[in-house]
Amino acid sequence: MPYTSDKPGPVPDADALRARIPGWGADADPADRPAFPREQPGIVTGAHWDVPEQQVEAGSRERSVEHLRLTPVFGTAQPLQGVSGAIRRFAYERYSEGQTAHWLILVAGDRVDAITAHLRSFATARPDDPITQSGVLGERGRRPWASRIGRGRVDLKHSWLDPLLVVGPWVVTAVIATRIVLWAVRPRARN
Repeated sequence: MPYTSDKPGPVPDADALRARIPGWGADADPADRPAFPREQPGIVTGAHWDVPEQQVEAGSRERSVEHLRLTPVFGTAQPLQGVSGAIRRFAYERYSEGQTAHWLILVAGDRVDAITAHLRSFATARPDDPITQSGVLGERGRRPWASRIGRGRVDLKHSWLDPLLVVGPWVVTAVIATRIVLWAVRPRARN
């Protein structure tokens, strides 16, 4: 059972593991294992509980389908809300953490959350500025090409794509907004 103070069951014999797992036993010498003294049977863990006290759940919390219950302690600082929260809840209710769909849906929820935050910023006195806040101008005057070429940087292969990913959504949004405004302002042809 997870989240207990009990130690796990007995470890199989070293010879059985060596026969079953190729290359097993590289760290079998206790002198090479920093945690070895704590691994001995009969060591008192110091826990004053068998199962930790469950934190009170004020509202519904997301929980992976492979777990029977929430962990004893969980975060409550950023509760799920809005459309992005509904997307994330769907990922937790429907898919296991071992499935790619779970993580792709969570990424989609993050993108929806980011877009919502950008749209909310336009209703404030200081809306988002994609040029200065994205870091596009950050390397200007600081040898931008010399810091990339000849240094063995792994990200050099996709660096051409970074400006498109950072500025691209803003350009697409501006084009769509312009077309909507022109459509609304343009007099309609009367039949």
